[in-house]
Amino acid sequence: MLPAAVVLTLLSVSCTRTTPAAPAAEDGRSPQEVLFDEGNYAMFIHFGLYSSLEGVWKDKIYYGNAEWIMNSAQAGIPYKEYMSLAASFNPSGFDADAIVQLAKDAGMKYIIITSKHHEGFAMFDTAASDFDIVDATPLGRDLMAELAEACHREGLGIGFYYSQFQDWTAPGGGFGPSCDDAGRPVSFEEYFRTKCVPQVEELTTKYGDIQLIWFDTPADMERHYSEELVEIVRKNQPGALVSSRVGNGLGDYETLGDMEVPVTNHPGRWEGIDVTQVGWGFSRCDNEWKSPDYIVRTLVSTIARGGTWMLNVGPRADGTIHPMAAAALRKSGEWVHAHPEAVYGAGPSPWGHALPWGDAVVQDGKVELVVFDWPQDGVLRVPGLKTPVQSARLGGRKLKCRVQDGLLCIDLPAARPEPYASVVELSLRGEIDVDGTLSADAVMPTTFPVESASTEHCAVEQTGWMEKFGEWKTRKVVQHFRPESKVTWTVDFQAPGVYAIDLEYLGGDIVEWKLALDGEEALVDQHRISPLYAWYPLGWVRIPSAGRHTLCLYPSEGDIAAAKVAAVRLTPIAL
Repeated sequence: MLPAAVVLTLLSVSCTRTTPAAPAAEDGRSPQEVLFDEGNYAMFIHFGLYSSLEGVWKDKIYYGNAEWIMNSAQAGIPYKEYMSLAASFNPSGFDADAIVQLAKDAGMKYIIITSKHHEGFAMFDTAASDFDIVDATPLGRDLMAELAEACHREGLGIGFYYSQFQDWTAPGGGFGPSCDDAGRPVSFEEYFRTKCVPQVEELTTKYGDIQLIWFDTPADMERHYSEELVEIVRKNQPGALVSSRVGNGLGDYETLGDMEVPVTNHPGRWEGIDVTQVGWGFSRCDNEWKSPDYIVRTLVSTIARGGTWMLNVGPRADGTIHPMAAAALRKSGEWVHAHPEAVYGAGPSPWGHALPWGDAVVQDGKVELVVFDWPQDGVLRVPGLKTPVQSARLGGRKLKCRVQDGLLCIDLPAARPEPYASVVELSLRGEIDVDGTLSADAVMPTTFPVESASTEHCAVEQTGWMEKFGEWKTRKVVQHFRPESKVTWTVDFQAPGVYAIDLEYLGGDIVEWKLALDGEEALVDQHRISPLYAWYPLGWVRIPSAGRHTLCLYPSEGDIAAAKVAAVRLTPIAL
């Protein structure tokens, strides 16, 4: 990790080509790599011709991903009819300076915007097609140029999303028309040569230094196509990054699934992506806004797992950002600006997973404890920290701390001094050394996902489902249960006592579960379970002593083959 002064300098570097390129970091990384690695927070923008419809076609609402409204899975708009919408698309309220200021207020360090989504409409002036915002609309402005100029002027990075395979309106494009207007068959190869390659060349040569090209949905595109796109970026923008969604195992970093935050630290260079609404493109009927609290928690949790986070906004038909999204970004941005040590240049948690009350990151050899849930008794219990603590501070206030039965206990103010989260900074006497064993808090509920368990005769796998169209939900679950299956958590209990045990799972019909404590049966219960994930009580169990214990869950009878277990929760009961 670079020293904080170097990080802040590199984060403020202008990316314009009219000035000499910023030097590489001491470790050889390009300024774009440093911005990705150390900035840790970016704005995603989905804006295109689909934005003109705002999720509604011929008075019918299409819930979910508004950018897919043309697709046959949504409104199924014929491509010629869809293309004619450009004649009335006039997002004159698009203000690049206002968007850049919003990103800065939110604490974001670069912006990635859709230059061409799956619909095939270019939001920039391109010589490869007339189906673009300059030639086909009354607006006649290159919005990519405007946003790039504003970002360069204000010291933010700029990059472009580009759908390299899917193009629903260009002959030969993925899932697009197979013939041109004259009825001549057009291959993907021709599309790739005449539209995709020229446009990627334009995006990497016309707009100054860029942060990255965010390719998307390669589908079954052959490897040599992915390789060629990477080479174009390397040739024209040597320091820029390429997203893993260029396909075929290529790219400079990994983009996880939509709205995915790993439960345990994830290796390598990676990003998480999320939305301020349900979908990516703006929908006038979607009012499920992400709160400032959600934004702060998800940002910190992503950084604590070792990643960087990109949060999407979708401009409305007139080009403006909805006030609800803007307000949430600015409010959460107040927290980000107040706690840069927990965001910029912060490294992953040494515990490797979340803690009962929040999470942790590392900054310049110090541990930043980010407290989401304030302990009711005013004591923050930090499990597994082996390195002696020199001091603990909350803002400028020094806190009293002590080690009790091997557990670091920090006395906090009675009430949380700020919204969303507070940061307790630990200065240590030596290198950070942590025992990352799961810990059950002595006061507050603690949830343990199945990724942190060991399994026998069953498997932890990722499952997913779609709620609204395109609104994917994913979970890691234990499934494929058999009578001999076992799921075992090893847990350090901070205090003895009685704990309520709840299980999160779904299934088809009644399942009877048993829970063993340290190898001895402790609980047995059954439920008629739901096809949706829900919490079910298993009962209370007495933990005889503080320290390490095992909890082993196993099915005893019922519809066990249909069960999928996501997590177990332990809640101390004061008796």
